[in-house]
Amino acid sequence: MKSILNININQSIKPEVEAFYDDDTGTFSYVVKDPSSKSCAIIDSVMDFDYASGAISYTGANRIIDYVKSHDLSVEWLIETHIHADHLSAAYYLRGKLGGKLGIGSNITFVQNLFSKIFNVESEFKRDGSQFDRLFEDGDSYKIGKMTAYAIHTPGHTPACMTHVIGDAAFVGDTIFMPDGGTARADFPGGDAGELYISIEKVLSLPSQTRLFMCHDYPENREVACQTTVAREKAENIHVHDGLSKKQFEAIREARDAKLAMPRLILPSLQVNMRAGQLPPAENNNMIYLKVPINAFIKANT
Repeated sequence: MKSILNININQSIKPEVEAFYDDDTGTFSYVVKDPSSKSCAIIDSVMDFDYASGAISYTGANRIIDYVKSHDLSVEWLIETHIHADHLSAAYYLRGKLGGKLGIGSNITFVQNLFSKIFNVESEFKRDGSQFDRLFEDGDSYKIGKMTAYAIHTPGHTPACMTHVIGDAAFVGDTIFMPDGGTARADFPGGDAGELYISIEKVLSLPSQTRLFMCHDYPENREVACQTTVAREKAENIHVHDGLSKKQFEAIREARDAKLAMPRLILPSLQVNMRAGQLPPAENNNMIYLKVPINAFIKANT
């Protein structure tokens, strides 16, 4: 597969990666450390949320805080690979505890405009991405200590999805899963199976030994795993292995998406994550609410 990435990848740089797994949502969060310094980034953190009671907590995020502090690390970035529909982000909480800049793809503004209408949010809510410190464009770079990281636009699952390439590692968000898990769904508002195929081509045009770190894993007959390689995905991925055409992928992906239920936490997740992990403002009774719009996604997809 010919490379279609216009970035200078230094595969000799091997960031140190610590994974944190949230069993309730099947989500991996990462601390990514520069091997030559104490600088690090936190990718795709999770806020604990009990839907039945409406209770939030930060058990998982506090594990990350303990790890960062016990290793005397300095957080430079908190990265969201996209607006997650299956868990609430703890990035705002972590930034308050550890510092760092919060970054996401620039197409967050599309997501904010779409879902602010669906949830009928307060008029003061800004739809310009200003809740985040940096809005990445395709090919943008940033530093984690001495390492150069690149943000690559990989839409299809959502319009704002980015893959972050750091040395010999790539953090793919929901673009692709472990080989037996295939790929992410493409039926959310703004999603597109054809775009997802092109985005996966970008990821799989990285050097074959590149480590790929998943945002999720939902195994049925094996242990949970967070890491694979470009070479293994090209050889074994059930949806996008070598030799599978774009048209074939679209048929597989669209047929599977038609059978999938909405994620359990999609409604609270979107309301919080489009605010960079902040809760909506309290109403005049000093209570905070997350809304359940009726038939929201049926209307959004028609």
